[in-house]
Amino acid sequence: WLGPRGELLSVAYDSRVLRKNPWGDPSRRQVLVYQPAGFGADDGPLPTLWDLAAYTNSGPGHVSWRNHGENLPQRLDRLIGEEKMPPVRVVLPDCYTSLGGNQYVNSSAVGDYHRYLVEELVPLVDHRFNTVAAARGRALFGKSSGGYGALMLAMREPEVFSAAACHAPDVNFDLVYRPDFPKVCTLLADYQYDIAAFIEAFWRKKRPTGMDFHVMMILCMAASYDPDPESELGFELPFDLYSCVLDPKRWSRWLAHDPLQAADRHADALRDLRGLYIDVGRRDQYHIQYGCRQLHRKLQKLAVEHHYQEFDGSHSGIDYRLDLSLPFLARCLLVETAAGD
Repeated sequence: WLGPRGELLSVAYDSRVLRKNPWGDPSRRQVLVYQPAGFGADDGPLPTLWDLAAYTNSGPGHVSWRNHGENLPQRLDRLIGEEKMPPVRVVLPDCYTSLGGNQYVNSSAVGDYHRYLVEELVPLVDHRFNTVAAARGRALFGKSSGGYGALMLAMREPEVFSAAACHAPDVNFDLVYRPDFPKVCTLLADYQYDIAAFIEAFWRKKRPTGMDFHVMMILCMAASYDPDPESELGFELPFDLYSCVLDPKRWSRWLAHDPLQAADRHADALRDLRGLYIDVGRRDQYHIQYGCRQLHRKLQKLAVEHHYQEFDGSHSGIDYRLDLSLPFLARCLLVETAAGD
């Protein structure tokens, strides 16, 4: 795209919510805000899309140079410049943690990132920029863990967000996470089942392996879904590390965060959304296509209006799907904004 380019602004913010988080992760972070060409901070008001990054990534990673394809600001410049979507501001928060990523939930074992987004960053952006400062002017989007966060925040915070786009979101934890449990047992045996020793070794490695990342991901999920302040690390795994036998009580705490269960509890909020977009590759290597199919059927049964699509692809290299979801969200918020004016 050789047309007009938007501006990427950075706002420093010192979070009270993230102070004294259990891993000592920084509470002062940069919040990136994409502003479309022709608009200043006081121009608008414009709807706001919130970009939630996948596990292992964060907002700053979405603006980096890419050897193939577009980063997020370049994609927005093209979509807006070609009038495929109306102008919007896009917020790219940094929610990275010492466990390698985020599920955007409140947890004593990771930090209260749900509160950080809703109670601190949303008011911050509304104060610093001329936004449509209401749910009708805000939407979320993301892939994988980011898609999970977008889906769960939309259903849990209907007074803050009115639409969401979820690419291959974590759905059906039995299929997404449980296949990795034996891998965790196998690798942690090399550390005498000492989780803290593994985490320390992970960050010292120059080239962590794919298995290392899978184990770290499961640790992050355990800390997110089943925090335990009485535990040495603030969380426990839902299975025995020697035998890999599942602990049903602990596993049930994970499942309470599974969108397949959460949808029933938040059916009214889901029905009130102005837009819900879900897509997934038919060859997703984490088996998310099956969870998404089950969620699609459940949403139909709950009479939740949504757009669902499967495409020929896996879990990787699917940023091009944003060409569909971002205009979808912008149109939803445009309708909401017009209705509220």
